[in-house]
Amino acid sequence: MRQHSTDQPTDRRTDLPTGLSTAPAFRRLARGLRLVLLIALAVLFLVPFYLLVRNGLATEADITGADWTFFPRSLQWGNLRELFDDSSVPMLHALWNSAVIAVLTTAGTLLLASMAGYGLARIAYPYASQVFYAFLVTLMIPSAVTFVPSFVLVSSLGWISTLRGLIVPTLFSAFAAFLFRQYFLGFPRELEDAARVDGLGHWRTYWRIVVPNTRPVFAAVGAIVFIGSWNSFLWPLVIGQQRDAWTVQVALATFTTAQTVNLHELFIAAAVSILPLLVVFLVLQRHIVAGAERSGIDE
Repeated sequence: MRQHSTDQPTDRRTDLPTGLSTAPAFRRLARGLRLVLLIALAVLFLVPFYLLVRNGLATEADITGADWTFFPRSLQWGNLRELFDDSSVPMLHALWNSAVIAVLTTAGTLLLASMAGYGLARIAYPYASQVFYAFLVTLMIPSAVTFVPSFVLVSSLGWISTLRGLIVPTLFSAFAAFLFRQYFLGFPRELEDAARVDGLGHWRTYWRIVVPNTRPVFAAVGAIVFIGSWNSFLWPLVIGQQRDAWTVQVALATFTTAQTVNLHELFIAAAVSILPLLVVFLVLQRHIVAGAERSGIDE
């Protein structure tokens, strides 16, 4: 007798839980919102640069007029030539002064701060911890407190309106030494031990082994020091009292006086003044990110 099976065929497809089915859609939505947010932040970040270029290539009427246009109908490329031909503001010489001061300040700070950081991280000596804490205490002192004593010292040395007065007092950075110290704490000791086996002392180990293998932190700290030196205003304003000692930031301030405001030259000068900073950042950005990730993390 034929026996009929009571089992019915089952569907192999099963319904996914609600959470799993909505997860991909939620991730796509979150990714889209994140992209929109990043685009909005990028646009906000670029607005000041757009204003610099737009107003720098416009006339006074285009800048102050009631009818705003995205770009002037006629770009005034002559504003750039007018900037460097202006006899009242030595813009080209100010750019040269800023470049010399920023390069020398960066080189000197990197040398002194890296040596101090290496000594704090690697060389054992009495009261090493106390010395490091003293470094940290100096970071808590406002620069306004030391401004007047520094000016009196520079003035007594006869360094007013000289490159020495603009550079030497800014070479000693406890913050840069702290960053180097934190980075060197994570540097492989095996390399230094191998150098000492070969008869190298602290100085030659630092110069031949440590420096060539720590380019990211040098790039990161160097970029910070260069940008800070280039953008410095108060110290160059007080020390660089003569026109020959003006930096680019002091020169920019002269376009705005109590009597007149030269807007188109001010904007084109500001656009020109940021070009070196953009070049430095674009060239060193990979090293800057790598150095920033390591500095201050390794203990």
